[in-house]
Amino acid sequence: MEVLLPTTPAEAAELFGDGDRVTVVGGGTIVVPELTHGRLKPSRVLMLGNSGLDGLSRANGVITIGATCSVAALEEGDEPLAAAARHVADPEIRGQATAGGNLCSTAGAEVPRGDLQAPLIALGARVRSTGAGGERTEPVEDFLADGAGRLVLDIAYDDVPRTSAYASVSRPHAHHYTILAATATKADGTTRVAVTGAGPHGLRCPSVEAALADGKAAAEAASAVLGDVSPADDALASAWYRARVLPTVVARALADLEGSR
Repeated sequence: MEVLLPTTPAEAAELFGDGDRVTVVGGGTIVVPELTHGRLKPSRVLMLGNSGLDGLSRANGVITIGATCSVAALEEGDEPLAAAARHVADPEIRGQATAGGNLCSTAGAEVPRGDLQAPLIALGARVRSTGAGGERTEPVEDFLADGAGRLVLDIAYDDVPRTSAYASVSRPHAHHYTILAATATKADGTTRVAVTGAGPHGLRCPSVEAALADGKAAAEAASAVLGDVSPADDALASAWYRARVLPTVVARALADLEGSR
């Protein structure tokens, strides 16, 4: 196994190339257990620990989060991202796990993952990545739909006045994954809603947003979420349970958003 150790963002991008046969390790909270148990046997490993991609800045009306910025560093930042970060596992995991790794994590064979995806979608965040075809920047929801095999460089969103809310269903366990979560933001009169745990990755909820735009109350608008998602069974919960509970979780987030004005 060839181990690649970049010391700058440019070197990380160069070593990653088109991503062919490259396994990326940021914080390692997902990848290292896969390596340990022999479920992942890479030929080339790109270690990002000293790549200089760990920045977190607020400048010129934009918040930029480096790919290897720790989840813990987001806990005191902007909502609803901070609330989601505080719900990730425990302090040990949050201190090691990275924003880029969480963004790239899809549902595992037994559990949902990617707690930060929904709040980033709700914030209207953009992902800058590199890989086959070169560097590109796109909305988080587009990256999640078609970003496999790319190296995340940073995530950015506009620093504008907004209200936000976050609601979740989780397990009382130190290393738990969130079963379901809903997040909503409102800025410049536009509401964005997204969920995690109801699909292979975080999903935006256009049906809920349209219902709100039509003047529907929170509970009625939340019921439209089942038109946006396709829950599945896993080790934490059944598809039936998720379909029953998700509208309530979305309604809680929307009610909190309304109350935060």
